[in-house]
Amino acid sequence: MAKPDYSALVAGQREYFLSGTTRPVSWRRARLEALKAMFAENHDELCDALWKDLRRNVIDADMMDVEYNVRKADYALKHLDSWITPERVPTPLVLQPGRVRVRHDPLGVTLIIGAWNEPFMLLFAPLVAALAGGNTAVLKPSELAPACSAAAAKLAPKYFDPRAVAVVEGAVSETTALLEENWDFIFFTGSPQIGKIVHQAAAKNLTPCVLELGGKNPTIVHSSANLKTAANRIVYGRYLNAGQICTAPDHVLVWPEVKEEFLRLLGETIREFFGDDPKSSPDYGRVVNERNFDRLIGLMKSGTVVVGGQSDAAERYIAPTVLVDVPVDSPIMVEEVFGPILPVLEIPSVEAVIQWVNGRPTPLGLYVFAEDASVAERILEATRSGDAAVNDCTIHPMVPELPFGGAGNSGMGKYHGRWGFEAFTNARGVLYHSARIDPGVRYPPYSKHVFQRKIQSKLLP
Repeated sequence: MAKPDYSALVAGQREYFLSGTTRPVSWRRARLEALKAMFAENHDELCDALWKDLRRNVIDADMMDVEYNVRKADYALKHLDSWITPERVPTPLVLQPGRVRVRHDPLGVTLIIGAWNEPFMLLFAPLVAALAGGNTAVLKPSELAPACSAAAAKLAPKYFDPRAVAVVEGAVSETTALLEENWDFIFFTGSPQIGKIVHQAAAKNLTPCVLELGGKNPTIVHSSANLKTAANRIVYGRYLNAGQICTAPDHVLVWPEVKEEFLRLLGETIREFFGDDPKSSPDYGRVVNERNFDRLIGLMKSGTVVVGGQSDAAERYIAPTVLVDVPVDSPIMVEEVFGPILPVLEIPSVEAVIQWVNGRPTPLGLYVFAEDASVAERILEATRSGDAAVNDCTIHPMVPELPFGGAGNSGMGKYHGRWGFEAFTNARGVLYHSARIDPGVRYPPYSKHVFQRKIQSKLLP
């Protein structure tokens, strides 16, 4: 089978970008409106694709993938004028008359590689940032969500000139071929393992990139926590999309004196949300494919099941499950769970929490449930994570003003809102210096201007 060749596609987008077509704010607004129209006018078709791939209900589909992208585009349209206006910077006295500005110029031809768990959010939310920044983009949806990939490939050409936005379907060979092209920026969402491959490919051309990589998000339930609220929010965050969300709580560290009550409330909340038989609940999803189903069934053996544990391979169904008696070196504590299984472990103190978090790869999210504010602040001050939440989990990416992204093993770079615009643009410092006044103090021979140069050195920052 011939190796895919995307050189013509990239060359076409580069020619289009270099023509200057993408720079005017009118072009950016028109493309963002087109993105809104694509999701608004094809709402049902896109929701159907999410149901086929993930059994995602319409409410969650809108929150995370369909209406979500309309909101993202609206936010960018609202703030675009202020984002593209060059920022004023103080001008040193010795450089006056003059002025200093910071422009945010488009990077150029970009590659966006999406993920299967939120197939439209993780493909088109970065596209919002790319278009707001005045770039072109090639989108590579995940082949593990085939219905959503096909929908993106079908609809995008109806709303975008392929010289501006193109969709490439395929699997490993297509992604590998795309990474061999010379891009101006790469945005990738996926696992740390694949993120390293993307980063290595980008390094060959010194291409900047943002990597959103997920990780094992520790969730702390302190003895001062409101246990019912903690149970509600942790159950929601863990079992949303059948646990297949990069910001979901990966495991819970709970104080011994409240562990039994917290476990009781977890089971009670799962029944409140999904009924006695979650398999029949219209609000509960499915594992994406057989390979991940088998992986999760294997991970379930890492501890003792106290809630859930039922499964059906034919439907790729795994019940909302809670584990206890989980050894810290068991498989489920080593790899990211990314499914509807929640290990609960005891932790004796704040300092033990800090040692736990700092002794492992930096997580994407860190969640602290505590009514004692000093506990939350102590943990936040002494640990690292991409993002964090106090008395909540999972949903902080819904706040467009917050930077979203990982650190270390969980990724690099931030996006959402203005942070996404800045990720897809070059902060270009510009000095505008008047030619009317040109004192000789800056030029050789320096021996003539010793006194003046001492003054100049004090005036420059």
